Formats: sequence, structure tokens, C-alpha cells
Amino acid sequence: MQRGFGWLSIVRLGLVQASIGAMVMLATSLLNRLMVLEYGLAAAIPAGLVAWHYVVQLSRPIWGHGSDMGRRRTPWVLAGMIVLGLGAMLAVQGTTMLAQDRTLGLSLAIVAFTLIGAGVGAAGTSMLAILASSVAPERRAAAAATTWIMMVMGIVISAGTAGALLDPYTEQRLMMVASGVVVAAIAVSSMAMFRLEKPALRLDRRDGDGPPPSFAEALREIYEEPEARRFTAFIFVSMLAYSMQDLILEPFAGLVFEMTPGQSTSLSGLQHGGVLIGMIVTGLGGSAFAGRTPVELRVWTMLGCVGSALALVGLAMAAGYGAGWPLTANVAALGFFNGAFAVAAIGSMMGLAGAGKRTREGVRMGVWGTAQAIAFGLGGLSGAMGVDIARNAMGRDGMAFQLIFAVEAGLFILSALLAMRVATVRQRTENQRSVQI
Repeated sequence: MQRGFGWLSIVRLGLVQASIGAMVMLATSLLNRLMVLEYGLAAAIPAGLVAWHYVVQLSRPIWGHGSDMGRRRTPWVLAGMIVLGLGAMLAVQGTTMLAQDRTLGLSLAIVAFTLIGAGVGAAGTSMLAILASSVAPERRAAAAATTWIMMVMGIVISAGTAGALLDPYTEQRLMMVASGVVVAAIAVSSMAMFRLEKPALRLDRRDGDGPPPSFAEALREIYEEPEARRFTAFIFVSMLAYSMQDLILEPFAGLVFEMTPGQSTSLSGLQHGGVLIGMIVTGLGGSAFAGRTPVELRVWTMLGCVGSALALVGLAMAAGYGAGWPLTANVAALGFFNGAFAVAAIGSMMGLAGAGKRTREGVRMGVWGTAQAIAFGLGGLSGAMGVDIARNAMGRDGMAFQLIFAVEAGLFILSALLAMRVATVRQRTENQRSVQI
């Protein structure tokens, strides 16, 4: 019986995730600030470029299907990393050209963010497909926690290092720092993937099923499968709720609680710390209990969704209560339940990735990755725009944030209901298979 990847192999895949996060950080965080502060662009321009790289990730099912057609996914991972690195360097080049020729600089930036989206789609989808097909079911939740924690660590380490080396800022220093991040990320991911994947290690090989279906046939099978269709809806709604708070938490702390920029940044860091703790706790719990039925991961998923909803209700109450509300504890709880939900959802995703009759992990992970990318792009934008519209309409900051936090809480409750329906359908399907056997 094949046992699948051990923990060393899972950590190696986590290094790939960390490398992806490090390079994406350059474009979505560092260059975002430079475009606005150093080059005087409207904040909507870099925000639009970041949104565009999510749009490009609609191609994830295509990349996943391509990796399904071969015996190995490693070439897709490494090719995606190279494309991502090239896009990151072109984005840096386009940024440095803004001072001389904004039209040319922005044109190059559009091309760069297109490559970044394609690289993330190809490398990320194929890496998750390897994880789903090569990790034993009882380890999937913990494996998801490990890789996502390492991705966050990659972002934090690269951001801290790049920030320290960029001071004082010059364009030459920016090119050197960015080059170092990209070269290091590609080198680390290449070493991590070296001789990692062997076709014989795939736990779900279906040699008697014939070749994988065409791309259109694969999409049709996923659409016709109730569990996969409902899980896609769950991913979209839950990630929409998860991302709506990204751009409004710090403005909320400043406008309603009159926190300084440093205090609000610390509050955001506290939330991310809670996310990491939630991921660790859920990963350990999922590893211990996920081996029997899908019910355990459903419990963690629903707990994360309901807990996130309650934390958001608390923030809505805080908007009306004002000073004196235990805001730090409230935000830490929100981060914890966000982390719990995220890891449980990813573990469920990997469990469902190999459940198709003919479709392989790549295209299925690609479909769910696309739903996640669309939700992330819409979530941050809708949250920020919703607050702006509500503030103008109501004339009161607190009431505007109350409304948006209440909408987010409602979306998380809807996500919990969708998660319950997915697990119910899955359990019914497995019972039917047992009767037939």
C-alpha cells in the first residue's frame, strides 16, 4: 500500500509556497507602496494591477489540466516560478520607468502583472495538485496548515528583509533587492522540487480508467457533480467574506477608535498572528481526526465560519460602542477563526480533489483556485467601496462599518450552511458506494 509523502516532502512543498509568497509580495505590497508614495500614482492604479493579476488567474483550470495530462507536475511548477519571477522583475522595471515615461512604465506593468498572474496560476495550482495526490488523507489538513504557514512566513521574511535593505531608497537598490528575492525564490523552489515527485507516489492512480478527459469534458464532469459544484460555491462565498475585511480593518481602527497608523498596523499584525495560531491548531486537530470520515473537517470548517461570523458581529458592535470595547481581543479572535476556517477548507479541497470519476487533481484544484481568485479580487474591492458608499450615504463612520461587518458575518453564516451541505452530500455518496460494494 502506498503511504504517500512524508513530512519532509510536505515541508519541501511548503518551501515552494513560501517562494511564491515572497515573489508575489514584491508586486502586491512593495511596489504598491512605491507607486503611490514615490511616484505619485493614484492608489486605484496599483490596486487595479493587483486585481488584474487575479483576473489572469481565471486560467488556473487550464494550467491544472495541462499538468494532469503528463506523468509529472514538477515542470509546470518550475515553469510557473520562472514566469512569476520574470513578471516580478518586469514589474520592478516598469515601476522605475514611471518617473521618465508613465505610459511606457504602466504598459510594462500591465504585461508584468499578466505574467505574475499566469505564473502564480501555473505554479500554485500544480503544487496543490501534487499535495492533493501524494499526501495521505489523514495528513491533508496538517499538510495544508504547514504549507500555508510557510507561505505566510515567506511573505513576512521577504518583506522584512527587503524593507530593511531598501532604506535609503534608490532605484538601483530596488533592482538589486528584487533580483535577490527572485533569484533566491527560484533557487529554493528548484531545490525543493528536485526529485521530489515520482509518478508512482500518486495515491489515486487510475491506470485502468484510460487517459484523462479533455479540458471541456473535465469541466463538464465537475459541473455535473453536485458535491464539486456546491464546494465551488462554498469556496467563492467563504473567500469573499474572508477578504472583505482586508482593506477596511485599519481604516476602521483609525476612524472609529482614533488609532495612530502604528497602532492600527500593530492591530493588523495581531490579526495575522491569530490566523497563524488558528492554522496550527486546526492543522494538528485535522491531522489527528481527519482519517475516519469527512465529518471532522466539516466541523472545523463550520467552527471557523461561525466563529468568524461572531467575531465580525463583535466588530459591528464595537463600531457603535467605541472606546472601551476589547478591540484587540476581538481582532485576535477573528484572526484565529479565519485561520481555522482557511486550513480546514483547504484540507477539504485536497480531499475532494481526487474524488472525480475521470478528472484529475489539477483541473479540479484549478477550478477552485479560480473561484478563490475571483472572490479575493471582489472581496477587497467590495469591502472598501461598500464602506465609502455607506459613509457618504449615512454620514456616520461607525454605522457604515457596522453595515459592512454585518454583511461579512452573514456571508460566513451562509458559508457554514454551504459547508454542511457539501459534507452531507459527500457522506451520502460514500454510503451509496459502500452499499454497492
